[in-house]
Amino acid sequence: MEEYLTIILRTFLLYILIFVIFRLMGKREIGELSILDLVVFMMIAEMAAIAIEDRQSTIFYTIVPMVFLMLIQMTLAYFSLKSQRFRLLMDGKPTVIINKGKIDEKAMRSQRYNFDDLLLQLREKDIRNIADVEFAILETSGRLSVIKKEKNKKKSGEITLPLIVDGNVRDENLTKINKTNFWLRQELRKRGYDNLKDISFCSFQDGQFFIDLKDGKEQKS
Repeated sequence: MEEYLTIILRTFLLYILIFVIFRLMGKREIGELSILDLVVFMMIAEMAAIAIEDRQSTIFYTIVPMVFLMLIQMTLAYFSLKSQRFRLLMDGKPTVIINKGKIDEKAMRSQRYNFDDLLLQLREKDIRNIADVEFAILETSGRLSVIKKEKNKKKSGEITLPLIVDGNVRDENLTKINKTNFWLRQELRKRGYDNLKDISFCSFQDGQFFIDLKDGKEQKS
């Protein structure tokens, strides 16, 4: 009876601890987990399972590394939030698999992504004909984001590309829309945005800018 009581108490304590850890690590859907999140979650789950089975060792030998893993994940998440380079290093960046209706086989090979994977994920989104797809982007989480072709051609058919993220200019995206860094700064100055570091997010699509300032900065009208 004492053995069963010990198992129940260990299970309950670890359940509460894991619940608190996952809440502190932030709310994210399973499909949106980064590789780092997935590794941490798997290690914590494995430690908890071992601790429940091994009743001889003190449970604090399990609690300490679990909390330490949580602190590592939260620290890396903080640096990922503050630094674009660090974020790209940890999570990578989205890959365009289908661009304006054309499959990019080189991009697929770079991600070790095959046509069976592509067709499977398209079917999961109820897309029967690959010809209906304008853009397909393989996200860093492994999910496939799909934009269908417009039936009416009034819109440009372009995809939203961030030109500024966290105050940093994305020169590669400017190149994709045949614009320059000078053009961007000039256009933003016309709209009253002199300091790019104040801008949290900026995109340009269908001839229109979308500009969002960092918290605490006054948005232009």
